[in-house]
Amino acid sequence: IQIMCQLLRGTRIGIKADQTLTHDLNGVMSYLVLEAIGLKQKKVDLAVQYIDHNMLQSDYKNADDHNFIMDMTSKLGIITARSGSGICHHLHLEHFAAPGKVLIGGDSHTVAAGGIGSFSIGVGGFDNAMAIAGEPFYFTMPKIVNVILTGKLKPFVSAKNIILELLRRVSVKGGLGKVFEYSGEGISTLNVAERSSIANMGTETGATSSVFPSDENTRKWLKAFGRECDYLPL
Repeated sequence: IQIMCQLLRGTRIGIKADQTLTHDLNGVMSYLVLEAIGLKQKKVDLAVQYIDHNMLQSDYKNADDHNFIMDMTSKLGIITARSGSGICHHLHLEHFAAPGKVLIGGDSHTVAAGGIGSFSIGVGGFDNAMAIAGEPFYFTMPKIVNVILTGKLKPFVSAKNIILELLRRVSVKGGLGKVFEYSGEGISTLNVAERSSIANMGTETGATSSVFPSDENTRKWLKAFGRECDYLPL
C-alpha cells in the first residue's frame, strides 16, 4: 500500500532533527526533562552544548548549573564547548552546521545556520529535549516566501542592512508562520557569514526560519574550516 503525504500549509507537521544545539540558559531545563524520562544516550546524530549565556559567576548558582550540564552531557554523549568559547549559533555555523541538515536549537537565533543551507528552528527547552531524545518537532507547516536579492551591496553597506530593509517592509510580525527562502543573482555576492547575518535576524520578523541555497561560496566557507566534506550543492 502506497501512502502519499503532503505538506499542506497550515497543517500540523513533524520533522526530526539531524542536529541539536543547546546553551546554558535553558539547557538546564532540557536536561531536567531528559533526566526525568530516563534517557541514557542522545538519539540524534549530533548534539552540541554551549556555555555562553550565564558567564558571570557572582555566586554558586551558575557554577552549579554548569556542573549539572557537564554531568548530563557526559552521560548522554553530547559534545560540550568550554565556557567562554564563543556565541552558540555562530560557533555551530563554523564547526557543525551543514547544508541539507535539520537543526533544532534552544536559542531563537539557531536560525543563523540558514546561511549555510541548513533548515534550522529555535525552540524552547522542552522541545529541545525531545529533539535530543529523537522525537519529532511539531509545528504548523509554514508559508514559504521567496526573497529575491538582485545587484550587490554598495560601499559601507553591510548584509545587516538587507535584513533591516526586509524588517522595515514586513514589520516585527511579518514573518509569523513563514519561512524566508532567499534566491536571486545577488546571493553570489554574499559569503556565508553575511548570509548568516541575514538568516539570524529573520527571527526579528517572527519567521519560523530563513534559508539560503548552498553554492560555491558555501563550499569555500566549509573548506576554510576544514569541512569541505560536508558540502552539498542545494
